[in-house]
Amino acid sequence: MTAVGRALLSVGIDIGTSTTQLILSRLHVQNTAAAFAVPRLAITRREIVYRSGIHTTPLRSETVIDARGVEAIVAAEYRRAAVDRSAIETGAVIITGETARKENARQVLAALAGFAGDFVVATAGPALEGVLAARGAGCDVYAAEHGAAVLNFDIGGGTANGCLFDRETCAGTGCLNVGGRLVKLEPDGTVAYVSPVLSGLSPPAVGRRVTAEDLTPLCRRLAEALEEAAGLRPRTDLSRRLATDRLPPLPPPGALLSFSGGVADLIDADPTPPWLAYGDIGVLLGRAIGQSALGAAPRFRPRETIRATVVGAGSHATSLSGSTIAYEGVEFPLKNLPVLALSPAEEALASPALAEAVGRKLTWFAREGGPVVLALRGLPSPGFDDIQRLAEGLLAGLAPLREAGLPLIVATARDMAKALGQAMLCRLPRPRRLLALDGLELADGSYLDIGRPVGSALPVVIKTLLFQ
Repeated sequence: MTAVGRALLSVGIDIGTSTTQLILSRLHVQNTAAAFAVPRLAITRREIVYRSGIHTTPLRSETVIDARGVEAIVAAEYRRAAVDRSAIETGAVIITGETARKENARQVLAALAGFAGDFVVATAGPALEGVLAARGAGCDVYAAEHGAAVLNFDIGGGTANGCLFDRETCAGTGCLNVGGRLVKLEPDGTVAYVSPVLSGLSPPAVGRRVTAEDLTPLCRRLAEALEEAAGLRPRTDLSRRLATDRLPPLPPPGALLSFSGGVADLIDADPTPPWLAYGDIGVLLGRAIGQSALGAAPRFRPRETIRATVVGAGSHATSLSGSTIAYEGVEFPLKNLPVLALSPAEEALASPALAEAVGRKLTWFAREGGPVVLALRGLPSPGFDDIQRLAEGLLAGLAPLREAGLPLIVATARDMAKALGQAMLCRLPRPRRLLALDGLELADGSYLDIGRPVGSALPVVIKTLLFQ
């Protein structure tokens, strides 16, 4: 089968603090290279073919997700979509916000893997969430087409994931503990739950019966933290204290703001729902954001709000490695591969010094006992001697993995994987287990999932795994 007209069926499953939802997409793959050129496969169109209902995330307690309840939701949606799980080829399962902090988050993801085919990643990390939500909202396309900068905040039940797209580049991400379910309320206004992240902001006590006026000052403080993160007021200890890992980069002058997530629909709601409509502070938080400098700032209106993250997970998590790949003796799919990235200075070393640098990197994951991805930028126009030097140095440094019977996996940003992979294979004794792929910008701290070949390319997902 040729790659022209090939389509991958992708699933996105988002288990959020407030809601759980699912989408199915078709990712259309085509050869975008000119005639007589080396084939270059790319995802040229993303088509959403099914949207689930929006379900309340089932919990057994404040610290435990109802895994069977989540499974039942996903199974029911597959039946409604008339899709067999074996047809799913790629996508992402993401546990987001406060739900990622639950005691059994990993077990829930493991349980869902069976519903997601061979190649679906289970991820939870604010950086990836922010990027996927911004892409699902359309901020990346708008920024690229208009030469603009767009800072998106995806505000859900537990967190606000920020992502800045500046023209065609993702300039950075950040995340704050700002969300509608940080305080949960009974129908009569009695406080049922207060997230520990609100410590220091004078939250109401559990068991106290409150009014909208009682909670408004807290919601204004949360909106102020977002104002600081957006550069609309000087950053203080407020935003730094609420940051889960880091704040997003300050946007350049003239940047647009964008809001997605469940709270986004409440910022401009007309009429505004009753303040207790959702049993939390979501309505009041949306109102506080709308009345703040955030609401008055120039804005991009996203094409998706509450579904932005799940659309991003199902349609934008997957990319393709370049067509000049080389592999032998590797079984796909490969999941949760930690990335070790060489610096440009390390790449330029002579073979013995390069081997030492690679060996030092491997000690970072000495206790993991599994394969890793060695990432390098590669050379723009490598000559024969350059390829041989790299092949010798990398193989010498990766020897501990080969001796342990693990596959050797090398990824380059530039299109040189086929030549490098073949040079390495020529030097390996049989049985040989090696994969060289290209077209990937990878950094330390990332993880990689690699699916089965699509024509002459490999579907990949670059992700972060972070359970807080």
